[in-house]
Amino acid sequence: MERTDRDVDAVLAALDGERADAIRELDRVVSAEFAGLERALWEGVFWGGTEQAIIGYGAVTQPRPKGGSVDWFLVGLADQAKHLSIYVNAAEDGAYLVQRFAPELGRVKVGSAAISVTSLDRLDLDAFVRLLRRAREVTPGVR
Repeated sequence: MERTDRDVDAVLAALDGERADAIRELDRVVSAEFAGLERALWEGVFWGGTEQAIIGYGAVTQPRPKGGSVDWFLVGLADQAKHLSIYVNAAEDGAYLVQRFAPELGRVKVGSAAISVTSLDRLDLDAFVRLLRRAREVTPGVR
């Protein structure tokens, strides 16, 4: 995936469908918590080989397990075929924060560093905001 120069607001405005309002609301929440940090559209082939468009918040440089590093986002938001995905690339004490906050996040599916939600009313927004704040706190060099 690569960071693009496409206008995130224009992409959000062009969305339609049942989850369009939900993704715009999540964008509002994440943008408020990450004010002053980068907000960019990432596009390309994502893990698993699927073509994706992800709104990335907060730029980070992450080391790769086999050496080198990669530019990436701290939090990402994507509209999938059947759900919204929220990626939180922050860890504390060797564990992804999503795992730590999982019991508080509501009726959502949680992976290692991702939250899948079918509708916004299933996500506990207060817990989500706490997760975002902690992600920003524990990630040095986020910009």
